[in-house]
Amino acid sequence: MNLLHTLCRLPAPSGNEVALTRFVLEYIREHQGDWRVQPEIIADQRFQDCILLVFGQPRTAVFAHLDSIGFTVRYGRELVPIGGPVLEAGTRLVGEDSLGPIDCVLAIDPETERPVYEFEREIERGTELTFFCDFRETKTAIQSCYLDNRLGVWNALRLCETLEHGAIVFSCWEEHGGGSVAYLARYLYQTYGVQQALISDITWVTDGVLAGAGCVISLRDSLIPRRAYVNRIRAIAAASGIAYQLEVEGAGGSDAQELQRADAPWDWCFVGAPEEHVHSANELVDKRDIASMLALYRVLMQEL
Repeated sequence: MNLLHTLCRLPAPSGNEVALTRFVLEYIREHQGDWRVQPEIIADQRFQDCILLVFGQPRTAVFAHLDSIGFTVRYGRELVPIGGPVLEAGTRLVGEDSLGPIDCVLAIDPETERPVYEFEREIERGTELTFFCDFRETKTAIQSCYLDNRLGVWNALRLCETLEHGAIVFSCWEEHGGGSVAYLARYLYQTYGVQQALISDITWVTDGVLAGAGCVISLRDSLIPRRAYVNRIRAIAAASGIAYQLEVEGAGGSDAQELQRADAPWDWCFVGAPEEHVHSANELVDKRDIASMLALYRVLMQEL
């Protein structure tokens, strides 16, 4: 879990993913020699801070977003949320401005009920703050901030080790409205003819989705994927013998939102581990679900 620990520690709030992008590129260049197939690495100004890896003759793309939730410092010690972080007073936040490192505490203003910070000095406006990473590993689980979606990124990087044909896409801005998947999907469709996708992201433990029962195949969230494609994925999963569970929700979204609205005929399905304490500093994922997620992706990318 050393790789996952490192990924969780790196700050990458939506719109400022550059530190994580650099780390992922360095990781790819350092480890690709041990992978079964050497990918084409596409990471330049056309795609901002996103990364595309193309293996062999791709049929399916895996989308994993790099960014996380967090906060932007406004005025008067006020914090503006990035995405939908849990607002729990006493949560430790970290960052850096021109005056130096920041290690402060989240509070709720009693008059406005808005999030503010408590710190020994005023923080420069526009500074981004993220959850302090307290990474905890037991025999059965991982608990940390930003498992959504550093675990999805971890899954994609581990998938690269054995992938022969496929595309791996590391996207940006997912937690705060999206914006990158549209041009990434257009490039993949126009250049390689790819039009089917798996979303390597993290979902919720609910009354119908249990921790430790296997990776989740989502039948729907706020969007509805094409049932014929989802049925293919379900059939492959059933034949594999890998533990999985089905999810039906009416809320939530992912990089699939931009694929659903694309001007190309994209099929997509969300496949990911469930977590507890979503969007908090203490997200919790069962290791059995992590293992199931990676195993299922390896099979799906061979069969789809």
